[in-house]
Amino acid sequence: MYPHEQLLIEKMAGKPFAIVGVNSDSNREEIRKIAKQKNLNWRSFWNGPDGKFGPISTRWDIEGWPTIYLIDAEGVIRHKQMGGDTERLDHVITQLMAELGHTVELSQKGPQPSSQ
Repeated sequence: MYPHEQLLIEKMAGKPFAIVGVNSDSNREEIRKIAKQKNLNWRSFWNGPDGKFGPISTRWDIEGWPTIYLIDAEGVIRHKQMGGDTERLDHVITQLMAELGHTVELSQKGPQPSSQ
């Protein structure tokens, strides 16, 4: 998902959008090396030495990786998705941004219909 997340950061620049990651690898130093290597420049939290069974995934009831939550500015979970279906994710982001009055084109296939 890293390339897609990087694309989202670029396309959403200047809009009310942020990515926050949770990394489930148990080796924290290895994660830091990979993040630097791949130029991952968004906030990411470490799930602890227990990896997928760490405190963040336990608290959020994560059962599969990746699990993606779209959370609005009020802290309301607007979408939860298990797996890396980037087309579906782009569609939902486009709809949520339209609710805020922002037009974005994320899909490689052209604009997705919005729910305005």
